[in-house]
Amino acid sequence: MDLRSATVLLLLASVALPAGALDYRSVNEAAVLFDAPSQKAKPLYVIAPGTPVEVVVSLDAWAKVRDMAGDLAWIERRQLSDRRMLQVRAGGAQVRLEASESARLVFEAEADVLLEYLDPGPAGWVKVRHRDGQEGFVKLGQVWGF
Repeated sequence: MDLRSATVLLLLASVALPAGALDYRSVNEAAVLFDAPSQKAKPLYVIAPGTPVEVVVSLDAWAKVRDMAGDLAWIERRQLSDRRMLQVRAGGAQVRLEASESARLVFEAEADVLLEYLDPGPAGWVKVRHRDGQEGFVKLGQVWGF
């Protein structure tokens, strides 16, 4: 590798993405995840509709995604939605009427429950909706996908 190529690689490696640059999507239908970007690749597992994933690599028709467990796999991009869902982390989540620990509890969600992302809240909080229509604020540390 010549000096110019090494300099370019070093420069690219040093560029940090802003904190909000993570690309989270949700799976719009039950989908098979593969170990490579091809229908002929080894199928790894099926992911449920609504599950949030982080897109880490995007190709024409495929995306390499990371799930809440940290597993990486390939999915067809057409199976991803811009609709944002969040997944409750282990231990559950308390959804409150306002973005405050002292606010009234609206409901509690168990681990792995999906909540629709509505709006960013004050620092450390996000507004969500349960599939039954209940809305409130949850601490970011209690959900994954944001």
